[in-house]
Amino acid sequence: MRPAAAGLAFVAMAAVPLSAAGTAPRVGAGSPLVIAHRGAARDAPENTLSAVDAAYRRGLIWVENDVQRTKDGRLVVLHDTTLRRTTDVERMFPDRAPWRVRDFTAAEIARLDAGSWFGPRFAGERVPTLAAFLRRLDHHGQGLLLEIKSPKSAPGIEAGVLGELRRHGWLDRAHIGSRLVVQSFCLPCVARVHKLAPRVRTGVLGAPAGDRLARCARFADQINPRMSTLSSRWIKAVHRLRGAHGRPLEIYAWGVGKNTGVRLARAFGIEGIIS
Repeated sequence: MRPAAAGLAFVAMAAVPLSAAGTAPRVGAGSPLVIAHRGAARDAPENTLSAVDAAYRRGLIWVENDVQRTKDGRLVVLHDTTLRRTTDVERMFPDRAPWRVRDFTAAEIARLDAGSWFGPRFAGERVPTLAAFLRRLDHHGQGLLLEIKSPKSAPGIEAGVLGELRRHGWLDRAHIGSRLVVQSFCLPCVARVHKLAPRVRTGVLGAPAGDRLARCARFADQINPRMSTLSSRWIKAVHRLRGAHGRPLEIYAWGVGKNTGVRLARAFGIEGIIS
């Protein structure tokens, strides 16, 4: 998925302004809504606190991130299942290939430079913990679309993520009502989140076939596919169903081209894009 362009950020700011209280609106309150994929990743290293800040400066009041579990059970925000692409792990730990997140402790990951690959002014940027990410979002009053990555390799991660959200106040009425959605490509993972925390809104990543949509609607509020997989027939099938909380299923598509996402979202009649 490509990060948001400046033009999309402007549309998002105009379409879905911050409320007087400074909190993000309910998902679907604006049409279409632009959610900052891994933060404003054209302006700062993806999934870092700097990317959250950059999204806020652009007026993007919803941020998508990726959460994984470390060797010692901590939760960190990183997209890839290895540390190689976005940190200096090869230099710091040359004998630890293939540098999988799950093979490193949180303290080891905290030593890595997660910014220099993007640009020299971000040298020293760190891989944030989920706790630090939540604090920064709260500071800005932003909403979070949280993706649980690779849950099959981290049994029980759903409970861990919900526990961290609870510790930092993200399972209160205000956050659940208008500032939090948990999603995953893994259907059993999304179903477990719904079972453990029935009030939390959830999303299924991908484009399940028509005969599987009704099953997804039992535990999900959103179906979030790649834009290139959309068809009018599939969209109508999704919108005919009501999700886990009794409202029509929503669609937030990803994988859109530069400066085309909002136009395509309007043409398809979907609620927004993760871009």
